[in-house]
Amino acid sequence: MKKILLLALVVLLILAFFILDLDRWLTLDALKQHQAAIAGVRAESPWLMAGGFFLLYVLMAALSLPGAAVMTLAAGALFGIVEGLVLVSFASSLGATLAFLVARFLLREQVQGRFGNRLQAINRGIEKDGAFYLFTLRLVPVFPFFVINLVMGLTPLAIRTFYWVSQLGMLPGTLVYVNAGTQLAAIEQPGDILSPMLLGSFALLGLFPWLARLVLQRVRRHRALKGHTPPRRFDRNLIVIGAGAAGLVSSYIAATVKARVTLIEAGDMGGDCLNTGCVPSKALIKSARVAHQLRHADRYGLNAGEPSFSFTRVMARVGRIIDKVAPHDSVERYTALGVEVVKGYGRLVDPWTVEIITAEGQTQRLSSRSIIIAAGAEPLVPNLPGLKEVNYLTSDTLWQAMRERETPPARLLVLGGGPIGCELAQAFARLGSRVVLVQRNARLMPKEDSEVSEWVKRTLVADGVQVLTGCDVDHVETNGTGMRLHARQDDSAIEIDADTLLLALGRRARLAGYGLQELGIPAERTIDTNEYLETLYPNIYAAGDVAGPYQFTHTAAHMAWYASVNALFGQFKRFAVDYRVIPWCTFVDPEVARVGLNEQEAKQRGLAFDVTRFDLEELDRAITDGAEQGFIKVLTEPGRDRILGVTIVAEHAGELLAEYVLAMKHNLGLNKILGTIHVYPTLAEANKYAAGEWKRAHAPERLLAWLARYHSWRLG
Repeated sequence: MKKILLLALVVLLILAFFILDLDRWLTLDALKQHQAAIAGVRAESPWLMAGGFFLLYVLMAALSLPGAAVMTLAAGALFGIVEGLVLVSFASSLGATLAFLVARFLLREQVQGRFGNRLQAINRGIEKDGAFYLFTLRLVPVFPFFVINLVMGLTPLAIRTFYWVSQLGMLPGTLVYVNAGTQLAAIEQPGDILSPMLLGSFALLGLFPWLARLVLQRVRRHRALKGHTPPRRFDRNLIVIGAGAAGLVSSYIAATVKARVTLIEAGDMGGDCLNTGCVPSKALIKSARVAHQLRHADRYGLNAGEPSFSFTRVMARVGRIIDKVAPHDSVERYTALGVEVVKGYGRLVDPWTVEIITAEGQTQRLSSRSIIIAAGAEPLVPNLPGLKEVNYLTSDTLWQAMRERETPPARLLVLGGGPIGCELAQAFARLGSRVVLVQRNARLMPKEDSEVSEWVKRTLVADGVQVLTGCDVDHVETNGTGMRLHARQDDSAIEIDADTLLLALGRRARLAGYGLQELGIPAERTIDTNEYLETLYPNIYAAGDVAGPYQFTHTAAHMAWYASVNALFGQFKRFAVDYRVIPWCTFVDPEVARVGLNEQEAKQRGLAFDVTRFDLEELDRAITDGAEQGFIKVLTEPGRDRILGVTIVAEHAGELLAEYVLAMKHNLGLNKILGTIHVYPTLAEANKYAAGEWKRAHAPERLLAWLARYHSWRLG
């Protein structure tokens, strides 16, 4: 009942403000028009005037009413810089605190109850550094203060902390506005507008956000590096730990701009993608696809038959492809580019120093102005009873184990129904393995739309994979012929026998052994970074899988540009990493590629959208290639051609997606794609036809009806 009464009071006061048209008094014109009268009242009753102004300002701030900027200027014009500053500083802080309390009393319980799981990270951050976050926002007056008041009321921030930080953080901005108000009071004729003092005051208003950010950066840097003394001279401009995609790109950029850079890598150059990820898996998938095509050659008018092949030669081809790509990422290439490559383990000693234990066992220390951690990720291994007793494989260890075999696994058990699990399950099934895929989730690839998940499941089943979803694994044990997995599905116990177990449960950031914990750098699931990829220490950056949020090679390279440029030139200009348009592709057959939102994500966010769909069975080139399976689904804003997201299920879906990635990156709509000439006959024409489907669905029917009448009239 108390909440209802308070809400009613707030609503009535806000309505009264607008119904009585009180906002017309809170303009610069009104201030100038009544300046003399107000000054007269102040001269007669200074305390009454100051008290009334104070209460009015408190009320406006508490109710989040517009006009605070004009009121602050008025304080300078009416009371002068000292008295005006005191009045506004305390009134604004008190009013903000009241708005904070109202939001907390009315909404906090409901918001935390509904979104508590999603807000856990925010709540932890507020509890740890809430005062610093609030101070950051208060220093930039262009940010709507009333929004800060209301949002902070929904967090665990202490009331006392909110008040004193607001009082201190708003003080510089208040001073600038009050000072500007003192100059406005001197305007008597148009020429006064060009007075140096007034122009200077407004220049401060424009410069203050930039100056505030600069001061804040220095405060944050001092706070982070407190207790650490930098070296007088640095050995390097940049040190990069890890030679995967993020590390290679970072060191390449540094060498290109002639910085002294050292790249540290203990394992093989090229990281997981080259040696145990993208390159070997796609090579194996290609061989498996050819075997599948031979098995179904009758679809192309040829004689079908069971393919005859040597698994040893298949794996030898995978090795040759790795060897062929490896020079692109080699020590020799990067040394020639100007990068010092050191083979060994790198560990942070202090914010500027890295200790390296080389492959020969020697210890070396290097100092650097900036450091980038690009340590990558590793397969996730669950704490499953009995797992240590069986000879399980991961995506890292799979390739060497398969090179040592003459035949593919007879009975392969894959745990995990994400992209890696689905890709490898299909590939080995096509190479003759009897594959069982076990997924804990109710469907495969749960981040995709349900129809995509079902499509992938049907494809895997058609290739001979036994797919078990909704399974809770209990334990695994060895038996006479290999191993046995015990699980439950729909409250029924199931047992699965296999001779090879592949874990494909995702990957986790490599966080141990780099000195993160010793330096206090927050790193739970990934290394915590800000929008500039800075860690707790502003000269230490993280990029790629070790930082997340996307574990893709192309995203790691994308992040590396921001990390390296900020590390080398951040004292002049910093760039916030852009995650708006991140594409990805799962290389099952047919492929699944996506950029932006899909339907389930758009619904979760409560967004309105239109769906346009084009089926490949209508595309000439897909028909000639026997690749009619699949579709393109485009999400757009209601009634507009602006693209929100695209999902493609098709042969070469990854290539088809590139046109949409370009369009979304540069804010081009479907009309632009429709107006672009596409070669006939190609699969890429599907993008044009999808745009055409959108155009037909949004045709101006009334205009077309009038055109029909016009053409009928033209017939005579």
